Amino acid sequence: MNHAEAAAEFTRDYDRTTWHDKSLWFIREKRDKAVFQLAEWEVLRETASRIKNNVLSNLDDYLTQFEAAATRNGVTVHWAADAAEHNRIVLQILRDNGVSQMVKSKSMLTEECHLNDFLAENGVEVIDTDLGERVVQLAQEPPSHIVMPCIHKKKEEIGELFHQHLGTEKGASDPQYLTEAARQHLREKFLTRRAALTGVNFAIAETGGFVVCTNEGNADMGAHLADVHIASMGIEKVIPKAEHLGVFLRLLARSATGQPITTYSSHFQRSRQGQTMHVVIVDNGRTTQLGRPDFRNSLKCIRCGACMNTCPVYRRSGGHSYHSAVAGPIGAILAPNLDMHKNADLPFASTLCGSCSNVCPVKIDIHDQLYKWRQVLAEGGHVGGVKKQGMRLMASVLSNPTLFKLSGKTGRGLMRLAPFAVSNPLNPWYREREMPEPPKESFREWYARQTAATPSSEKTPRYSSSERPE
Repeated sequence: MNHAEAAAEFTRDYDRTTWHDKSLWFIREKRDKAVFQLAEWEVLRETASRIKNNVLSNLDDYLTQFEAAATRNGVTVHWAADAAEHNRIVLQILRDNGVSQMVKSKSMLTEECHLNDFLAENGVEVIDTDLGERVVQLAQEPPSHIVMPCIHKKKEEIGELFHQHLGTEKGASDPQYLTEAARQHLREKFLTRRAALTGVNFAIAETGGFVVCTNEGNADMGAHLADVHIASMGIEKVIPKAEHLGVFLRLLARSATGQPITTYSSHFQRSRQGQTMHVVIVDNGRTTQLGRPDFRNSLKCIRCGACMNTCPVYRRSGGHSYHSAVAGPIGAILAPNLDMHKNADLPFASTLCGSCSNVCPVKIDIHDQLYKWRQVLAEGGHVGGVKKQGMRLMASVLSNPTLFKLSGKTGRGLMRLAPFAVSNPLNPWYREREMPEPPKESFREWYARQTAATPSSEKTPRYSSSERPE
């Protein structure tokens, strides 16, 4: 099912679509209020963008520096070329330690790698400990948002899930009651699991440490109680120095949820006595993206979700319509890099309004990249035949003034004299929109008529450069 089909299914539930839209816009408004309180906001964005530019231009050096520093700290560093290798490494670490049950905090990289399914197939039970992630795990669904994984679910639906799986009261939907039930359910998992996996928000090349940001403290609970701590990290997560964290931490939470900072910004540098710590550094197509000049900026992403919260398409179509681990505008420029054929529809799921680029805390040119991906996909033959022929026809019309005028006049005439010719299910625009009232004349015709009717004495005089008055 492509994006358009999945979006149509989501929007059939008008009430859900409406509150999904309003909920995300509420987060966008919180972001704006938090941003406007900082006079130096644009300076922070520019600084973060430049730091990331430096990282991407010297990525190999910073990664090897991080590896050396982490190794000195007693951390075991692994390298994974792709998702399959990442999953095999994690499984081997667990087997080496005799672990068959693991707790995991939020990690979009492991979603990208489909780690949960892989471990389950190999006899390892994984419990997601982020509340939203646990909800979608119980529902056997992927997260629909990188910050708010179950934003598409109503509290009544969550109550039913908890009744089925956690034994809560039938029909209970009070958020405080459900949260307490989840807390009691997960506390036992934290206390009994010997291995914990976290993501990595920022890895510091200078120190070999890394930072994990959460609002629930679940990453800390898992990592501090477990005998084995595994951190999964994309190669783009490295930053040069610890002092740069001050820039990114001020940007991340404000962009994501409108908070000044995440409730927990936890720093991990070395394991405690008796514990082992592993960092798995993953490529999985990132160097390919780095080698694409038009798209390398997408690797600046700090996974705040601001572009999703502001996107009019994402807000109305839901995250699952993007059939990718990372949804929304940023996902639409990351996914084609992994599989152009499978994800060719995603760059077209955009109005190109530019709101995503405006809110991006690291100044990724998201809407420009969406437009460029459309060109790459069309040239590579990844666009459907109907769309391809339609674009060719439009190119012919728009590049020929005579044909453009004729087609405009013909279209206006059809809409006025034979409206059924365009107001029918065969017209994709009609299926989704009310067709406009056809104008009596085009702007060109109106302008020509107005110009002809204006007396010559009232027309703006034209002068040659030698005659122009001072």
